[in-house]
Amino acid sequence: MIKIDKAHLEIAAASHPGVTGKKNEDRYGVAPFLTGPKGQTPAVLAVLCDGIGGHRAGEVAAQMGVSIITETVAASDASQPVKTLEGAIRRANHAIYEASLSDQGRKGMGATCACAWVIGDRLYTANLGDSRIYLVRKGHILQLSTDHTWIQEAFDAGIIDEAQGETHPNAHVIRRYLGSPTPPHPDFRLWFFEGEGDAEALNNQGLPLTPGDIVLVCSDGLTDLVSDEEIRLMIKAKPLDEVPKALINLANTRGGHDNITVVTLSVPGRSVRGKSKSRQRRWVVGCLAVLALLLVLVGAVYFGGRWRAGRVVPTVTASPTITQPPPTHIPVEVQLTLTPTAAATPTSLEGLATLRPTITPWPTHTLAP
Repeated sequence: MIKIDKAHLEIAAASHPGVTGKKNEDRYGVAPFLTGPKGQTPAVLAVLCDGIGGHRAGEVAAQMGVSIITETVAASDASQPVKTLEGAIRRANHAIYEASLSDQGRKGMGATCACAWVIGDRLYTANLGDSRIYLVRKGHILQLSTDHTWIQEAFDAGIIDEAQGETHPNAHVIRRYLGSPTPPHPDFRLWFFEGEGDAEALNNQGLPLTPGDIVLVCSDGLTDLVSDEEIRLMIKAKPLDEVPKALINLANTRGGHDNITVVTLSVPGRSVRGKSKSRQRRWVVGCLAVLALLLVLVGAVYFGGRWRAGRVVPTVTASPTITQPPPTHIPVEVQLTLTPTAAATPTSLEGLATLRPTITPWPTHTLAP
């Protein structure tokens, strides 16, 4: 694959050590590539590793995991995504284990691992431990990955219920991780449809993503304190580029007892893709303001016209009359009567003399002065 600078997905990420003074042992990496036979297919790889709590040099193991997995995937041709991820995870596990043996200060170091690899519009996942991968689609949230913890195994076996698991002393015992002495078994089950079994979940690899989908990868420092529903609501309420920090802040207000890392990969095509919801709201408000101004102008023109029309009182005369004072200065109504002469069109001023008004007496139905 060819590494590039700009991804075809919208990427946002943040990491925080928490508020209890712990060292941040979380590490993550997001890398965009071009792949395919002609090098025209965009791809993005997101890798998150959480140094296992209580193990020495957890941050070293986490960094090695991110670096080795990313390098191994980058060197592939992306033609076999699942096989490539499996080889990358096993290579990272071996390197971490060998490093732990070479230095007494790193003995027993390890890390969880969660990988989300989007090739074109297809999603491939792999995980070890309790770092999670979610998909948010059309207002719904799905946990695509499985936790590899003692608690999860006890749930699946029906030994304990959810209420018991919250306070159980084995709540954070990890069953799979990078740095184990035996080769780990990466989990490629991608849970999407309700009621499906392991085989169906495996077949979901290469899940087609649709415009507006958001893939979220996070460490357990988030999910210990923030529920899936709260994650969904936060994504709905916040601009995408603010979601990671907003979720971290929420976890920290509830104690922030562990490192917290959140990575989001979103597919263009949301309501205003590439624009935050706050920008969308500003655009809508601006349009409404322009519309309101236009309505005011139209109203002003309309009512102004009505007012001007009300000020003009038209005068209607049944027949044109001319009032001319007689020599005696007594008002007399004069009706203009045009009598044609032999010459219909006068050719001189003298001819106009023939067009004289005929003076008639007062009408019989009008009182004389």
